[in-house]
Amino acid sequence: MTVKIYSAFTLFLSLLVEAIPFLLLGVLLSSALLFFIDERQLIAKLPRNPIVGAFVGSCVGFLFPVCECGNVPVARRLLIQGVPTSVAIGFLLAAPTINPIVVWSTWVAFPDRPEIVICRVLASLLIATIIGCAFSLQKDPRPMLQPLLAKRVTLLMSRRLETQLFSKKASPSLPTLLQSGTFLLGEPGNPMRMDDLTFTDAKTVSKPKLERLRFFLDNVVQEMRELGAMLVFGSAIAACSQVFIPREVILDLGRGVISSIIAMMVLAAVVSICSTVDSFFALSFASTFTTSSLLAFLVFGPMIDIKAIGLMLSIFQPRIIIYLFALAAQLTFLLALCHSYFF
Repeated sequence: MTVKIYSAFTLFLSLLVEAIPFLLLGVLLSSALLFFIDERQLIAKLPRNPIVGAFVGSCVGFLFPVCECGNVPVARRLLIQGVPTSVAIGFLLAAPTINPIVVWSTWVAFPDRPEIVICRVLASLLIATIIGCAFSLQKDPRPMLQPLLAKRVTLLMSRRLETQLFSKKASPSLPTLLQSGTFLLGEPGNPMRMDDLTFTDAKTVSKPKLERLRFFLDNVVQEMRELGAMLVFGSAIAACSQVFIPREVILDLGRGVISSIIAMMVLAAVVSICSTVDSFFALSFASTFTTSSLLAFLVFGPMIDIKAIGLMLSIFQPRIIIYLFALAAQLTFLLALCHSYFF
């Protein structure tokens, strides 16, 4: 028992060491969206059509090489900025797979099976687009979000409405947090207007670079503190699952077409391996499991695993995560089953 505890602790640390750099990368990208990109221009350029929006959101992951740990803070920031739900969901599910690092690592792991690389990208893109379209039916995202995040979205919507009703000359007479713009809740009682700190704003040329950098780092620390706790919780569950659930139980299920797909999907959710290296883990099962089951592992794992669920709890209500899990599992299973019969 003591050996298993030590093994679980070692796996827990390895998951953290593997995931924290990508989580930090995602937080940095999230903060960059806040400081470097004009929210109004970003929202105006994103398509409002649910299908096109979900597809574009899925493809945006190619520009943000983050895994299932780093995509969560970026998706959360997109939702706060008011982007369509289909875009944010598409990015959340597809970004861990639709990026050059993962495509390259998959190709290196399976150089003699190019169909795995192609099918992994296409299947992830299709599933993310379908689920994004499904969630686009919910026009107001606030019922899906955690209360704190929903309040931020409410404040943003109220400020936009206030901007339409009042001119800039009337804004200074309003309380600080009721004025138009985005605010960083730094020191208690001293909210700071982000519009004056955005790097793309011409008015910020006179702002000291050190001051703008300090606000940037404050936002990074704030998001790392919120998401880091969820990462530790999810990594602990994933480590215990790998150690205390016998691997033979899953391997015995890999003899049939259907059971092998289900077994690899369960394994993908349990082991919670980063999408940048999961192809090498799947390679160890290549002689035991079918190509379709390996594809199910590579598609389902980056979308939904125990570690990612812990991070998603910082964005969505638990019932929404259950919906995401169920939809992603069903679509992955159907696509893998079709692959087993037609390829």
